[in-house]
Amino acid sequence: QLELVESGGGLVQPGGSLRLSCGARGFSLEYYNIGWFRQAPDKERERVSCISAVNDRIFYVDSIKGRFTISRDYGKTEIYLQMNSLRSEDTAVYYCGVLKPPGCSPTTFSTDVTYWGQGTQVTVSS
Repeated sequence: QLELVESGGGLVQPGGSLRLSCGARGFSLEYYNIGWFRQAPDKERERVSCISAVNDRIFYVDSIKGRFTISRDYGKTEIYLQMNSLRSEDTAVYYCGVLKPPGCSPTTFSTDVTYWGQGTQVTVSS
């Protein structure tokens, strides 16, 4: 059973930054395709970004392009989501998930996730 752990959420003012981390207990994420998703109150869980394991292929949804950056750490044990220029509409619980094959693509959705983390709250408010 894969267990993912997100961290790094919090309260930030509009225009501020946060860096979310996605790690795993007991194993490395080096060989896994990972996606970041978010869910705002009364809304469906939506995709944000993803990264493939083999060639680090990356996808971003249009609403966060140029503001968010997904990356792996050097040891490939964690996946990060650097979020800059945050807006109130970015407020949500953010989740990372392991993606089933073929991995990260523009057609990756929450139904492609096999394992979820518990989520971390991001609140953008003045």
